[in-house]
Amino acid sequence: MLRFSRVHGHFPSTDERLDGLDPRRWALWALSRPVLVYLAVVEIAAVTVVCATLDLVPITSQSLVWCGLLLLAEVLHLEASRRIERIRELGADGSPHMHLQSIWIFAALLLLPPPLVAFVIVISYAHSWVRVYRRRSVLHRKVFSAATVILAATAAATILHVGTGGRVAPFMPYLDGFVGMTTLIVAGVAYFGVNYAMVVAVIIVTNPGNPGRKALGNVSDVLIVGAAVGVGCGIALVMTVRPWLLPVLMITPLALQLGLLLPQLQAASRTDSKTGLINVGFWGEVAGRELLRARRLASSVGVLMIDIDHFKLINDRKGHLAGDEVLRAVATTIRDQVRAEDFVGRFGGEEFVVLLPGVSTVEATRIADRVRLSISALAVELPVRDGDIEPDVLRGLAASVGIATYPEHARELGDLLQAADVALYEAKETGRNKVVLSSRTCTARIKLS
Repeated sequence: MLRFSRVHGHFPSTDERLDGLDPRRWALWALSRPVLVYLAVVEIAAVTVVCATLDLVPITSQSLVWCGLLLLAEVLHLEASRRIERIRELGADGSPHMHLQSIWIFAALLLLPPPLVAFVIVISYAHSWVRVYRRRSVLHRKVFSAATVILAATAAATILHVGTGGRVAPFMPYLDGFVGMTTLIVAGVAYFGVNYAMVVAVIIVTNPGNPGRKALGNVSDVLIVGAAVGVGCGIALVMTVRPWLLPVLMITPLALQLGLLLPQLQAASRTDSKTGLINVGFWGEVAGRELLRARRLASSVGVLMIDIDHFKLINDRKGHLAGDEVLRAVATTIRDQVRAEDFVGRFGGEEFVVLLPGVSTVEATRIADRVRLSISALAVELPVRDGDIEPDVLRGLAASVGIATYPEHARELGDLLQAADVALYEAKETGRNKVVLSSRTCTARIKLS
């Protein structure tokens, strides 16, 4: 399944929030007339298909049970992998975003009546918009993406209808032998192809400055949809003959996502070897994309600069291995105290940087103080040194935190980091172990490398 993802264009005014509550201010209206017409045609076609198939086949208690199980599986899967999906979606940047929700949608297509298939698609997209993107993705794009999947599922269902001798739903019990296999393959190709063509078309039109090949995405990403369709077939088959195996099969897509995608996102070039946090270079890439999103949605972004107080004394008195242990403990604490959608990086030495998408100044201050208090409460077990009988436990750590937010304190990433750094310096100069909010807009830039 593909999403209409990260398409550049109009930056809304500061009165717009998540496309705004006032329909007259929606970012949708900034699109060109041909694009608006195209979106409207696709969405009207999807609604028409749903309405036309409402009474096509009765909704049985069995189909309701299957629907509930698939929705539960989709929710659990996305909740477990939402941070990965968010990073991947941010990295799409003007190209299709493929993901594994098609596992549950294609399984629904093989098992459920058309209205319930549409229901699964709508709930899947609504859930991802709220939980993965925190309503910080332009709503009309998610609506369009869901409409394309409904139409793609309809195209696949038409092929399944023909290949099973006129059946409507469920299809899975009637797919057997060479004909059944061929029907499934053709239906999977239609499902992917219809969705892919519609999404790529709108990306090309709305990103005229991007090379056309970028809109096509990567071959490796395209294969994700193929894998999702295949696993969806297996889940549909199991649900018809051995439904008690579903919890076991639920592990498969999550293991695929964590096992295959997570290493890509945690490659050595993107992580800090001592703390396991993302390094400053990758943090800067993500932060730049989040600022673009914030401009487009008239949203906000907070940045925390965190420095461990008197860290040099720890290295001098306890040794560098002890210092490394403190860095790891502080990194873990910071990551535990921020939200799942926030990005924590090691800025260098004993400094850490946190990106807080969508927070207000008050929220950023609250998070910063929670981090500071948690670091103060740490008890870090240090490595045993020569002559020691038992490990030394270090208590009484302290940290200073500087805060800056977009757009209050700066509008560019370098300026935002500089504003947070100046606030951090003020915290250090005025007693340490405190949180200071930036009081001015800075023009100098800190280079991320």
